Amino acid sequence: MVSGSGISVAVVAGEPSGDVLAARLLSGLRPHLPQARMHGIGGEHMMAHGFVSDWPMDKLTVRGLLAIVPRYREIKGIQNALRDQLIAEKPSVFIGADYPGFNLGLEMQLKAAGIPTVHYIGPQIWAWRGGRIKKIIKAVSHMLVIFPFEEEIYRNAGVPVTYVGHPLAELVPLVPDEAAARRALGLPQDANVVTIMPGSRMSELKYNTAAFVGAARLLSQRDRSLRFVAPMAGEKQRQYFLELVAQAGLQDVDIQLLDGQSHTAIAAADAVLVASGTASLEVALFKKPMVIAYKMMAAEWQILRHFGYQPWIGLPNILAREFLVPELLQDAASPAALADAMWRQLSDAPHRLRLVQRFTDMHHSLLRNSAQESAAAVLKIIGA
Repeated sequence: MVSGSGISVAVVAGEPSGDVLAARLLSGLRPHLPQARMHGIGGEHMMAHGFVSDWPMDKLTVRGLLAIVPRYREIKGIQNALRDQLIAEKPSVFIGADYPGFNLGLEMQLKAAGIPTVHYIGPQIWAWRGGRIKKIIKAVSHMLVIFPFEEEIYRNAGVPVTYVGHPLAELVPLVPDEAAARRALGLPQDANVVTIMPGSRMSELKYNTAAFVGAARLLSQRDRSLRFVAPMAGEKQRQYFLELVAQAGLQDVDIQLLDGQSHTAIAAADAVLVASGTASLEVALFKKPMVIAYKMMAAEWQILRHFGYQPWIGLPNILAREFLVPELLQDAASPAALADAMWRQLSDAPHRLRLVQRFTDMHHSLLRNSAQESAAAVLKIIGA
């Protein structure tokens, strides 16, 4: 171990998921560089490792393609100010934690100024916007990726790359304890439990809630014994969820709302109705049947629907390279269609057993010590 005296590590995370991701890397890096200066833009998880945020992270946090327009000048101003600060400082390395719209542009300028740049995690060029690889080549000295198949993609493009594993695979046990989860939530051990996860972002709740809860109502009409739980990311999300349920006239649906506890809610479930995104991978790691769904603003849907390169949007299906679980998007995600798809997930026992095996194999493929692996790659770059 070296002390890190004189070493400066600059990091930018633009949203909570990036804060958690970067904190994982810093947890592996800090023991090797106890005296290094670590600063930039980040949140409370990064600050727990001695990181100093030069701007509040929420200055960068924007949800949705169109929401950035009124904030563009402010965010661009922060990017320019940070660029000038770092070029003058010449940190030992710059690490962009996800947030590619902001970080890749900054990394391009820093790399041109002779500052080594690391990007963690690899933008999903295999899903959409593949032309971004040209910018990545100019911007990134080393890419850290969290899916095994990404290594070959970046290596073939001439971008130095290290597969470090997916941090979620370390957090979720290989054999989840369903009984303990049900005890924690006060659910009967023999209950049929459906977990509903319409999303943690307000925009996701806006477009998904009515369809998801409408599906729950139809499922409860088929089987009155079903129990429904829905983890809420915070008090704002809980109140907004309840408003949306009332607006849709769905107050009669009995759903147990939880403060956080998303992993407990997944572990307790027989099946999960989940919005597309990282949560679908969490469900797969808990080895649960699921239906993946997503709805969004019509204008955004018209833009995004033409960008996809493959038939899947759900991470479990992308990793499996097949439709292991159903995906229902936009107009296809009606309450009736969601209820029918969920019913099949609940009632097809052989399918459930096959999913357990496939998801277990997937879990093993994603399992690494991501803190150690990512920190080792950064230490090699800075020669520490």
